Amino acid sequence: MDSHRHGGRSHRRHQLAHLLKPHAHESAEKVDSALESSAEGMRALWLSLAVLGATAVLQAVVVVVSGSVALLGDTVHNAADALTALPLGVAFVLGRRAANRRFTYGYGRAEDLAGIVIVLTIAASAALAAYEAVDRLLHPRDLSHPGVVAVAAVVGFLGNEWVARHRIRVGRRIGSAALVADGLHARTDGFTSLAVLLGAGGVALGRQWADPVVGLVITAAILLVLGDAAREVFRRLMDSVDPALIDTGEAALREVPGVLGVTELRMRWIGHRLRAEVTVEVDGGLDLRAAHEVAVGVEHALLHAVPRLTAALVHTDPAPAPGAADPHRLLAHHTG
Repeated sequence: MDSHRHGGRSHRRHQLAHLLKPHAHESAEKVDSALESSAEGMRALWLSLAVLGATAVLQAVVVVVSGSVALLGDTVHNAADALTALPLGVAFVLGRRAANRRFTYGYGRAEDLAGIVIVLTIAASAALAAYEAVDRLLHPRDLSHPGVVAVAAVVGFLGNEWVARHRIRVGRRIGSAALVADGLHARTDGFTSLAVLLGAGGVALGRQWADPVVGLVITAAILLVLGDAAREVFRRLMDSVDPALIDTGEAALREVPGVLGVTELRMRWIGHRLRAEVTVEVDGGLDLRAAHEVAVGVEHALLHAVPRLTAALVHTDPAPAPGAADPHRLLAHHTG
């Protein structure tokens, strides 16, 4: 069945559209919305790249001057976080491409591949931070200018927290798990920047070992965010959706006139948009046109009830009747 996506108009305009034209969720609207969400994601990425890039450059200068291994770990992580904008940017650009005969669902899953790159980047930055911290513990070196290190740490926190809030907000609005994971990554970077303050304070009090120890603490924090990001990306790769979305969809379907029961409802993410597959029971005495009308009503109800849903493939089954043959008997030997 052709898909029809909710256009996001005001309630009054939407009602007027339905009076003038029975179904106004046109393909052009779908494309416009997908492009709009991808463009919003791109803007978030470029802003993040600029802010984190400037933060990392400032911190790198302080690392050279001070020799702080804790700040080095934080700088590497900030630089890596800034660079994750590149694979996500590529994914958003690919996601704008139309579906074709080879990629019949489009290129939205490129975001999932970008999520894998982000997870690997986080893992690499954790390994580098751990190596530098252990090396400094085994081969102690003096840290200079702890006050400058402290200022750089505060700058790192402010830059990361702004980026985290922006990425998470935009990612949730457009439904991008990769962008949300990247925002969580940035938030942890902010707290690890604050941890550098502890190292600088310890050095100021004559505890040179405080800097590499804080570097190890930062590594542990990076590993925690790695677990969160990996779990989010894994769920998306495995077509996981929030069960509440299924509950919402099923409740909406039961209210559709002509639907006698909901046999199956499946959803999956393709990039930052949802698609659904639905099987509902209808009166077995309906003719083809009437059954199709129920199916259209089912898709329409889902598009209104489930945020970021772009399409639903609806299958209608005749409700069981005494003495009636199994409508799926031809497929029986393909099941199990």
